[in-house]
Amino acid sequence: MAELQAVDYCAPDADRLFVESLRETGFGVLKNHPIPQPTVTAIYENWKAFFYSDQKEHFQFDPDTFDGFFPMAQAESAKGRSVRDIKEYYHYRPGGQCPKELKTEISAYYDQAVGFAATLLSWVEKHTPKAVAADFSEPLSQMIQGSEQSLLRVLHYPPLPDDVIEGAERASAHEDINLLTLLPASNEPGLQVKQRDGTWLDVPCDFGNLIINVGDMLQEATGGHFPSTTHRVVNPEGSNTKNSRISLPLFLHPRPDVILSKRYTAGSYLEERLAELRE
Repeated sequence: MAELQAVDYCAPDADRLFVESLRETGFGVLKNHPIPQPTVTAIYENWKAFFYSDQKEHFQFDPDTFDGFFPMAQAESAKGRSVRDIKEYYHYRPGGQCPKELKTEISAYYDQAVGFAATLLSWVEKHTPKAVAADFSEPLSQMIQGSEQSLLRVLHYPPLPDDVIEGAERASAHEDINLLTLLPASNEPGLQVKQRDGTWLDVPCDFGNLIINVGDMLQEATGGHFPSTTHRVVNPEGSNTKNSRISLPLFLHPRPDVILSKRYTAGSYLEERLAELRE
């Protein structure tokens, strides 16, 4: 597997290079993309303050709509793992609960990121072999039109506690369920992708980059042509254990009725995976 290299969004062959990276590694990294870095920086700063305030306790997650604040005691664990990840997070969806003073900013980012994701999906479709694309039930970029399933997660990895449970990580090895995940580079390193030989590769975390990875649904829709690659966030070491880490993944989901393959609709696939995580 080749090393991950950032692709210049403004380059004439950016679409081809980006999709080649997704094909080879399951990940693509873009620089000079249209999502403004000052917007991302402001979100990181404002939500970090939220996570360090008591205000978060007033926005406990709704088990029916799955939006709101998830404390560390309710943090997820990867499939097959019993130890919870070392993180807390907030799920934002349009129309869901959100602190009033943070809503305008996060809502505008959500809309811009979803719109940009449609462009990236059109790139993927353009460079998908015709034999693979022939099985798409509809164009990839149309699968997200009208979808209310996409989820923006504001993640806070607090400074590492002294009494870390054995085997606990900031985010244990996992794959994403959705089509694509869009992730502005975090304020701290730690994201790694698993290579085909089983070794781990650091994902470039230059502030300002946009990291995109393939989810299980895109893998399913393309018959495995684009791999949903295992990734994780490793624990910091040395003085970095005192640093908190903010991350902002957008999990891009199709409408539930979208046919992914002969086996699944997007809705049935999501239900099956969520049921596995609840076990």
